[in-house]
Amino acid sequence: QVWLVESGGGLAQAGSSLRLSCVASGYNWRYYAVAWFRQGPGNTRDFVAGTGWSDGADTTLYADSVKGRFTISRDLTKKSVELQMNDLKPEDTAVYYCAARSTSGRVTVSADRYTYWGRGTQATVNS
Repeated sequence: QVWLVESGGGLAQAGSSLRLSCVASGYNWRYYAVAWFRQGPGNTRDFVAGTGWSDGADTTLYADSVKGRFTISRDLTKKSVELQMNDLKPEDTAVYYCAARSTSGRVTVSADRYTYWGRGTQATVNS
C-alpha cells in the first residue's frame, strides 16, 4: 500500500517562509511525477508545483502565482519531495496536498492524473 505523508505546515507571517515535506512509503517515486496542490476555503484544488523526470533529467513546473517564490525539489537521501515557500502571502493560505503519479514522469497540472495523495497539511499566512 502506498502512503504519502506531508509535514511542515503551520502559521507564518506574510513575507516569511515555510518548508513542506512529503515522504512516500510503499512506492519508489524517483522517476515519477510528484506535485503539490493546494485548496483554500471554498476553492478548488489547484496545482502549485511539480517535479518530474524526462529525457534523463529532472523537470519542474510552477503555477504562475508562486513562480519565483516557491521551489520544489527532491531530497534523494530522505526520499522526500520538498516545497520551499518564501515571501509568503495571505493568499497562500490553504491546505497543501502532495500527489504522485504512478505511471508517468511527466508533470501535469491536472489533479485527476495523480494516483496517490496525502492527507494534506495546513499552511496559514497572516498579514
